[in-house]
Amino acid sequence: MNRMNSHEEILDALEFNHICSVLQILGAKWAFLVIAKLSNGAKRFNQLQRDAAIIKTQSLTDVLRRLEDSGIVKREVFPTVPVSVEYSLTEKGIDFLDSLKEMEKWGEKWGKDQKE
Repeated sequence: MNRMNSHEEILDALEFNHICSVLQILGAKWAFLVIAKLSNGAKRFNQLQRDAAIIKTQSLTDVLRRLEDSGIVKREVFPTVPVSVEYSLTEKGIDFLDSLKEMEKWGEKWGKDQKE
C-alpha cells in the first residue's frame, strides 16, 4: 500500500468515526421523535408525553437525559410550586433539524414499504 492510500484510509476512518459518534448520540430508540416534537418549541415533560404517547415514561426520561448530556436538549427548571421543567432544543439540536428532514425524505423514498 502506498502512502497516499494510507492517508486516504485514515481520512475515511476519521469521517466514519464522526458518523459513529452522531449515531451513538442520536441512536437512542426515541431520540428522533423527541427532537421532532421539540422542533416546534419548548415543552414540559407532560406535554412531550402527550405528544409522543407511544413512549413510556421511563424511556422518555432516559432519552431526554441522554440528549441533554449530549448538548442537544436544554432542561430548564422554573422555581414554581410545584416545580416545572421545560425542555427545548439547543443550538446544536436546532442545527440537526435540517439533517432530520433529509433523513425523513430518504425514508419516504427508500423506507421499508418501498420496493427497490
